[in-house]
Amino acid sequence: MRTIHRPDAPLFPAALSSGVRLLLLLIVGTASLAADTRGKLAGRVVDERTNEPLIGINIVLVGTSTGAATDFEGNYVILNIPPASYEVRFSGVGYAAKVIREVRVSAGQTTTLNLSMAEEVVKGQEVVIIATRPIVDTRQTSAVSIMDSKEIDAMPVQELSDIVNLQAGVVDGHFRGGRIGEVQYQVDGVSINNPYDNSASIRIDKSIIQEVQVVSGTFDAEYGQAMSGVVNAILKSGSGERYDYAAEAYIGQYVGDAGRYPYIDRFRPFTTQSYQFSLSGPTPLPNTTFLVSGRRLMDDGYLYGERRFSPFDTMGTDAALTKHPTGDNEIVPMNYFNEWSGQAKVSTRLSAEMQLSYQLVFNQSDQKNYSYSWRFNPEGLTVPKRSSFVHGLDWTHNLSPTLFYTVSARQNSFDYKDYMYEDVFDPRYDQARDPRSDANYFDGAVVQGVSFTRFIQRTNSYVAKSSVTWQADNVHLLKAGIEGQLATIEFGAPGSLTMVADKVQRITLDTLNAAVVTSRPRWLSGYVQDKMEFTNIVLRGGVRVEAFDANTTVPGDLANPVNAIPGAPTAAPKAATMKVSVAPRLGISYPITDRSSVFFSYGHFYQYPALGNLFSNANYNVLRYLQEGGISYGVMGNPDLEPERTIQYEFGYKGAVTDMFGVDVSVFYKDIRDLLGVEFISTYTAAEYARFTNVDFGGVTGSTIALDYRAGTFSASMDYTFQVALGNSSDPRETANRAAAGEDPRPRVVPLGWDQRHTMNVILGLSEPDDYGVSLIMRLQSGQPYTPELTPGFNGEIETNSGAKPGSFVTDLRVEKFLTLGGLRFSVFTRVSNLFGTHYSNGFVFANTGSVDYSLNPYVSRTTLADPSRYYAPRKIEAGISLNGMFE
Repeated sequence: MRTIHRPDAPLFPAALSSGVRLLLLLIVGTASLAADTRGKLAGRVVDERTNEPLIGINIVLVGTSTGAATDFEGNYVILNIPPASYEVRFSGVGYAAKVIREVRVSAGQTTTLNLSMAEEVVKGQEVVIIATRPIVDTRQTSAVSIMDSKEIDAMPVQELSDIVNLQAGVVDGHFRGGRIGEVQYQVDGVSINNPYDNSASIRIDKSIIQEVQVVSGTFDAEYGQAMSGVVNAILKSGSGERYDYAAEAYIGQYVGDAGRYPYIDRFRPFTTQSYQFSLSGPTPLPNTTFLVSGRRLMDDGYLYGERRFSPFDTMGTDAALTKHPTGDNEIVPMNYFNEWSGQAKVSTRLSAEMQLSYQLVFNQSDQKNYSYSWRFNPEGLTVPKRSSFVHGLDWTHNLSPTLFYTVSARQNSFDYKDYMYEDVFDPRYDQARDPRSDANYFDGAVVQGVSFTRFIQRTNSYVAKSSVTWQADNVHLLKAGIEGQLATIEFGAPGSLTMVADKVQRITLDTLNAAVVTSRPRWLSGYVQDKMEFTNIVLRGGVRVEAFDANTTVPGDLANPVNAIPGAPTAAPKAATMKVSVAPRLGISYPITDRSSVFFSYGHFYQYPALGNLFSNANYNVLRYLQEGGISYGVMGNPDLEPERTIQYEFGYKGAVTDMFGVDVSVFYKDIRDLLGVEFISTYTAAEYARFTNVDFGGVTGSTIALDYRAGTFSASMDYTFQVALGNSSDPRETANRAAAGEDPRPRVVPLGWDQRHTMNVILGLSEPDDYGVSLIMRLQSGQPYTPELTPGFNGEIETNSGAKPGSFVTDLRVEKFLTLGGLRFSVFTRVSNLFGTHYSNGFVFANTGSVDYSLNPYVSRTTLADPSRYYAPRKIEAGISLNGMFE
């Protein structure tokens, strides 16, 4: 399904089939891509007595200018609705008006609202009905989870990542067995992924979220650059009728066993502090609203050190530093996280048909990463700093009640710095020198010096996209779009440090040791899609075309990559070829009763590997001294890689057993090919080097079952996932690492490192609106794989990932009480993470026991046995107050 483009050809080459060229021209000629951020309301209105269709009934979303009228068959459609809960009013001459409250509209989904109306008996008569959301959506064609702000606020979660990890099939960011970095994260339908590692470039706090959609199964053609899933966060907007404000503040601390977590037994109620405020409403400008929101978070974490030493202490020739420390012995946090974050949005309705908005979302944080070795010299560790922002414009134009288009332009900026001092020539490096320790003092704890770590990563991306949506008739909802992205990506060491003859040496320009790589890749993609909603079946079909240009060169001859071998043939570098992929998608939902259906979906999904791997060591200059049997120079980058690909199949059943109880069952299979892996290249001198290529593979088989129960004030949901994730390697560098360790590097199929066979999430809720709320989340997980060790020190390992770590069970709780004081509405709440203080692995186990608690060689492992970071976070108790209000 892929075509390789010549580097000297235009963007859409003649080599493409005529059908593909026609598709691309159609897309470019209509509009460009934007993922769904608006919903659709549709239905049919009939006479209550005769069941005949009613013509000309007016349907209006109360408080907005959005509406429609029924046609000759009583049908109506309202497009381009922002996700929220609405009050919908039906009115017509001679009929009693009806108002349906709490009608929920979700982005990218169709809310069906059928109605029967009675003739008006008393003039001005109006009937008010409270809408009930269906227990399951039987018109979905894949696994989709949608949560709105009310549901999110009631749960013991704080960030978008917390919400995502609660979904069926998601294990620590891995969607249905895929590698990390295979998920498309979006804000208001625009990607926020950092191409350097394909992760979300910005953290999203729940306070600014209106709705979250998590697609863990197959997804429509409008979504690209993802193989495993899509997360689309729709952010809040301001109201045009009144001023709304909201504030929240909470404090808290960790509570645990001081034997496992040193110094945690002290009373520190302000270990965690969070302060958030938002204000929205109309502006002096006509038809213009605003929203501003800000948050300050300070979290000291649960891992501490003792400042016995200063980084500038001197060891001396007799290694007697331990007798003369200069620290103040203060207990200080060593895994803290501090952040400023916020959102600003301005929206203006230029006319009934046109709307323009500008939005900015930002994070700025600093975070210390714990290291047990530095526990007595904590000031010698670096404190990575990260800042990111996403901002841009969105334009929506309704050309008719059934046709509209959107245009979006974004800048995504990410800046990460990890070094002790910005200037590599800072004299404090000479004063402190490299990290040093005394083997006779607390098992070699670092007592002098500073970390020589130096790394930066900056990404600046510009994204332009738009979409056209057309309700061609009562059945066909057509969409088409195109997206372009230009990025500048920088990463590497801004100068490196080493010790030579007890002196600090700097290397700033030598590409063998220190360099900042800069790349300027570019993307272009487009799609066409049709959602066909027949009475008895829903079909979703589409095709997506993606093009990627690394915009750089690769060696002309891999056997002499830098033309440095005497007497060997030489070849000039050549341009990396443009890659074009065509990805068809199909989904079907077929009702078998009036409230149950079966569904099937299938699709091809492509994604370009994390560009940090493509461009690292991509000029191959490091190999100019490569000799047979020489040292390893790491894995060379490869900007000429093909996109990774996955073919997904999903089949399932959705049904409402009763009005209060629903079931959703699905089985899935993923065939994963062309994953990033390593090949070994031989040079003309018989030397070998490792190079990234599309060689790794895998497959995932699994099933999920989700149960949902809602009855008055009580709700309960449970999802269980069984999956088997197998492949030849869990990490792109694994093959090279096995070869370097003298192990067999040939491909074999083993459990992947995140192959968590059993995952269960249970969410219980008890609430009375404006009175109280209780929410409990329980997560039960089987252990992930590890490689057992039989004979330590003698390569006595058995098959990779053949052992299983112990499972885990953790419970989170939130309790909230709503109060009124002097006309002010507010609530007090408490949130407890890891309610029962469960102790289990944070990912590490001893290879000779499979346990995090003990080793068969306790003396050899004594340092690790004392390291508290090997455990999952202890119980955390938070208490706070929140208030919401409005004024004219």
